[in-house]
Order: sequence, then structure tokens, then C-alpha cells
Amino acid sequence: MSPRTSTASPTAQSFIGRPVPEVVNAAGTLASCTFLDSDDVDAIAIAIGAPVEGDDELQPRAGTVDASARYGIDLAELAERATFTGAAGTTHTIDLPTVHARAAQALPWAGLAQRIIFVGVGRESADDLRRAGAALARATVGLARVVTPLASEASDDDARAFVEGYLLASYVPPRLSARPSQRRPAEQLVLLGNVADRVLEAAARHAWATWLVRDLSTVPSNVKTPQWFTDRAVELGEAEGLDITVWDESALARDGFGGILAVGAGSANPPRLVTLTYTPFDAETAEASSHVVVVGKGITYDTGGLSIKPREAMVPMKTDMAGAAVALATVLGASQARSPHRVTAVLPLAENHVGASSYRPGDVLRLRGGTRVEIANTDAEGRIVLADALAYADAELEPDLLLDVATLTGAASVGLGRTHAAVFSADAELVRGIETAARASGEQVWQLPLVEDYLPALRSEVADLRHVPIEPAGGGAITAALFLREFTGARRWAHLDIAGPARATSASHEVTKGATGYGARLLLRLLETLG
Repeated sequence: MSPRTSTASPTAQSFIGRPVPEVVNAAGTLASCTFLDSDDVDAIAIAIGAPVEGDDELQPRAGTVDASARYGIDLAELAERATFTGAAGTTHTIDLPTVHARAAQALPWAGLAQRIIFVGVGRESADDLRRAGAALARATVGLARVVTPLASEASDDDARAFVEGYLLASYVPPRLSARPSQRRPAEQLVLLGNVADRVLEAAARHAWATWLVRDLSTVPSNVKTPQWFTDRAVELGEAEGLDITVWDESALARDGFGGILAVGAGSANPPRLVTLTYTPFDAETAEASSHVVVVGKGITYDTGGLSIKPREAMVPMKTDMAGAAVALATVLGASQARSPHRVTAVLPLAENHVGASSYRPGDVLRLRGGTRVEIANTDAEGRIVLADALAYADAELEPDLLLDVATLTGAASVGLGRTHAAVFSADAELVRGIETAARASGEQVWQLPLVEDYLPALRSEVADLRHVPIEPAGGGAITAALFLREFTGARRWAHLDIAGPARATSASHEVTKGATGYGARLLLRLLETLG
């Protein structure tokens, strides 16, 4: 159901898995295309580059010359007079008059779209074009059809970055209100120059995955219980034909998931564990494929438990399940792309609440596989549910590559800010692959070390491990990663701490305010590059 056409009050469920705006190909140029009649096209967008080194003049790019000829206006001069800079991610809109002042002659642009949008493309790098696409999306809110040749001279990778930027910035958060949002993206973007269909399909698939993570993260936690998240995952997985297994609290107890059960014990909404597996449809490919397992932290709300958070720190905690949403989006995106790799998402889902049955500081939990862990802080619950899930993945799923992704530590956010995730791995080749995927997707990472000298901080006098140091002395993201490593066996493994980039306090280019959806495109890009 499209929120654009629905007259009923929307529900949280109706937003999950909604399609991204339409981006289509069209052959030809602005000089030759025949559908620029103003009744059919609301706006055209042309590219303006920033001045090159040693020059102070703007650089007319894709579409500027053709549009100038078609409209009978020197658009480059208009851009200069408007003091437009051409910086990536900037726009300037010109609304042309429809009637000549003296009404004595037809205007040169009669019958053409009367809105022209200058889009700054900087030096036309992939990052510049991603920002240009995002800026165009924000400049065309509420329009029906927008035409641009902006990607016509770009490489496939750069054109994909432009389209991804446009689709990502077109996102409108779910609004659970009888009054629909007034901000709606343009209904259709037409790309002149015949950008390859596979480029558009990949961009739309990755943008959809990001939208899915944003939607799931934005739904309020009075709706988004572990069971609600499970239901949405099952619906989406069944639509893709995935193999799905769900553990309720009885099954979790039977199979030894003591961490997930303990974290969820204080809530009226019991925990769940969900696995979804995509297997390549071709039997020969499936036999030869590697198995990638993505474990995502799924805390549907986090009060901190008995180690309760300050009020202000609880406000964004409906997004503390972003890691599970990323894992879900990754397995769905792999299926949609018909990836040659087998992919499994493991989603440990719980609400960390305060109640008579809450687990306590000082408790010793028996996790999956038998490891006993001393609890020092119930607000470090994410690593507990991840440990259960990682131990299960190691013992039962036989992954060739084991990844986990989580909004795990404030320390990662303090150290790296809001633009980079922390990546931990002892596998240098894997880190290089993640860094390459990060550059291609625009979702940046920075490797932090697994400092062996910090391991004593996780020693316990009463159990096998303590999950956080009793006396923290810094390096909180590192000790969390070291703890998780204890449950990965000898697997090829990487940990992504996305606490910083998973949320944004304001919109910036393709990143939207609130839940950003960070991580889905990064992992899908990684799958594309794995051997």
C-alpha cells in the first residue's frame, strides 16, 4: 500500500517494505527529447561544476549547453549571476515567467517545463554525485516528474551513486497520524542518456534496504515489540522465499539462550530469536557458495534495565534494534540481487526493561554453549544477546564469514563521531574489503584495534568472563569487541559498532534526521565484492 495514495490512517506495518520513488531511463538529450512539455514535466535539472583550480568560473556540465539552446537562455550566465557555487550538494531553482511583460511575442520556453534547477556537482566524484542526487531530491519535493541528464556522462559507479543519493534523500519517515506528511518525494525521476538498467536496479535495491532499516528503527517501541519485529521479518522473508526459524521463550530456554532470556526477562514483551537464510537458487552455485552470517543486535527498546539510563538517553532507544534491521535488510537484499553467496541473518530480539524479573548486576548467566558470564552493568545488554547469537552461529551455522552489527557502545560514538562506524577484525583482508565497500557505499568505517592487553579487564572471579570491566578505564568499544570475539570460535569475523552513524540529529546530504539506515548498503556492497 502506498502512503501517497492511501486515504486510510497509516499503521506502522503499512510502511514496512514500501517501494522507493521511481527512477527511469530515457534515451536522448535535452536538445532532442520530445516530452519536455510543461504539462508532462515539472522541472529539469542540469549540472553545474565547481570552478577548477586556477579558475574562478563555474563549469557547465551535463545538460547545461543543451538546455540553454532549448530554452534560448544562457543558463551558465544565470548561474554566475545567482552567485551559485557549483559545490556538490547545492541547488538553485529558477522559475521562469509564463507571460511576456508586453504580451507581444511568445517566450522562447513556451510549452517547456518552467522550473530549471541548477545542481552543484563539485568535481564529479562519486561522493559529489551522491550529494548532488540528495540535493535534487530535496529541491523537488512534491513534484510529479523531474527530468535530468545529470548522470548521462557518468560511469556506472558514479551514476549509481547519484541515483542512490536521490533515493536516500527522498525518504519520508513513517507518520502514525491521520494527517499524512506534507513532504513527499517527486513521483518520478527521468534520467536522460540511457543509464544502464542494472545500475538503476542496484541503486533502488540498496536504497530500499536503507529505507527498510530506517522504517523499522523509526517505529515506536510501544508498537515495535520483539514479536512485532518477528512478524515483520517473517512476512518479508516469506515473500522472498527464505528459510525461517523462530524461537519463542520456551524454545530459547530449551536451547540454552540464557543471555537473550535474561535481557528480556524484565519486560512484559518476551524475547525472540529469528534466523532467515537465503540460498542461491541454482544448485551448482549453492553448492560452491560461501556462507555469510550477519548477526544484528535487536533491542527493541533499552531502558538500561536496573542500571537505568538517564531520561534523555532513553529518548532515541527505539533505534537500538538498528543492527537487527541491517541484518534483515542484508539477507533480503542478497535474495533480491540473487547473490552467489548463501546469507543468513540472525536476529536476537529483546526489550531491556525494568521489572520484578529483571536481571541484575552481579548475576552470572549461562550463555549458549555453556560460557558463564558475570553481569556488571545491565545497560550493556547488547553484547549479551549478541554473544548468544554468535555462539549459536559458530556452533550450528558453519559460516565462512561471520559478521555482527550493533549500536553497541557510546565509546565508539565518542571516538569516531556520527559519520564513521568502528570496525574490528584480526583479518586484514576482510578489513580491506569492508573499507572498499564503505568507500563505494558512502557509509564510512574506521578500524579500531583489538588490544590484547585489555583482555584482563574481562576476567571474572566468579565466572568465565565479565561482560564489562568493573572499573572502566576507557577503550569501551574495544573491550566490547574483545568480549564478542570470545563467542566467534575460529571463524573469520568482523564486528561493526554503528552507535554513531545509526542516528543523526539533523539531515545532511543523503543522511536523514533520526534513524539513518546506516549499514545495509555497506554490507550489500561487501557481498558484491566477496570472492
